[in-house]
Amino acid sequence: MAAALDIPIVPTAQSKLKGLSLENLPFGKHFTDHMLEADFVDGKWASAIIRPYTSLTLAPSVAALHYGQAIFEGIKAYKDQQSKPYTFRPHDNFERFNASAERMQMPTVPVELFMHGMMQLVKLDQDWIPAYTDHSLYIRPFMFSTDEMIGVRPSDTYKFMIILSPTGPYYSAPMRIWVEEKYVRAVSGGVGYAKAAGNYGGAMYATAQAKLKGYDQVLWTDPYEHKYVQECGTMNVFFIIGNKAITPGLEEGTILGGVTRMSVMTLLQEMGLTVEERKLGMDEVLAAHKAGELREVFGTGTAATISLIKELCYKEHSLQFDINKWEVAPGIKDKLAAIREGRIADTHGWMVPVV
Repeated sequence: MAAALDIPIVPTAQSKLKGLSLENLPFGKHFTDHMLEADFVDGKWASAIIRPYTSLTLAPSVAALHYGQAIFEGIKAYKDQQSKPYTFRPHDNFERFNASAERMQMPTVPVELFMHGMMQLVKLDQDWIPAYTDHSLYIRPFMFSTDEMIGVRPSDTYKFMIILSPTGPYYSAPMRIWVEEKYVRAVSGGVGYAKAAGNYGGAMYATAQAKLKGYDQVLWTDPYEHKYVQECGTMNVFFIIGNKAITPGLEEGTILGGVTRMSVMTLLQEMGLTVEERKLGMDEVLAAHKAGELREVFGTGTAATISLIKELCYKEHSLQFDINKWEVAPGIKDKLAAIREGRIADTHGWMVPVV
């Protein structure tokens, strides 16, 4: 597709926004007036269009429903102090989307379709961007296989779409976390680093079991010894131990390389902390807690941004934290929000204007 891709727009006859308050909306419950849709057929992307948000008609034999060839991304749009719309680090999400596509044997999406299509769609529905603290317009690009056949092989046809959802905070309260020692999210050589739909479906049972115990989410551990930290629910995780911020490394391919994770590491270094990406075992976490050196634990993600963890339960140990005394995670959260909302200068070039 040419760089000057012009995607036709079919506007809605009547906006759903009328009469809807954008304050305190639950995550992922409401969707804007329009969506982007394109099809991969005969080895190329075609039929790109922005049209009113509506249901899809799919054959029961569509391959994605049977074999799980489906990936997605999460991006957010905000308005600055002059009510101009911006997206947060969308190029990083674009690159991660195509890395997921390659791992799942799906076609990559051209930058012109992904980025320009997204910008056209957000610009069209920019009135849906909430102008409240901790609120945003969540952007969900996704792709799935569409061959109408039963057979375990990569599909020849695919559908790429982007939908938009105005939302408030994902996790509104500090979390209690169960450290998982039985069920596994990802193994080396698997698809843990890809944002594949099946990763999330496979995590639901363990999460439900943790909730039955009174916890909000699980902290995943390695599949061999069940002691090395991986991800926390749908988030990357950080441990502030002394003057160090430690987060699991990405080299084994078991962890999603979060865009918020990258941003947080930069801001932590600017705060004067040493950032370490490495293996971190729960034995080290317990020892740091016993020594009074484990200062804070928090999760990071596009949906959640920064989520405070007030308790970790590991074996017979319950590690509880007084989050009211924390400085690092709240400081990072405030600075990210200020950058995204245009209240302080974006010195990193993270905010991309919607044009």
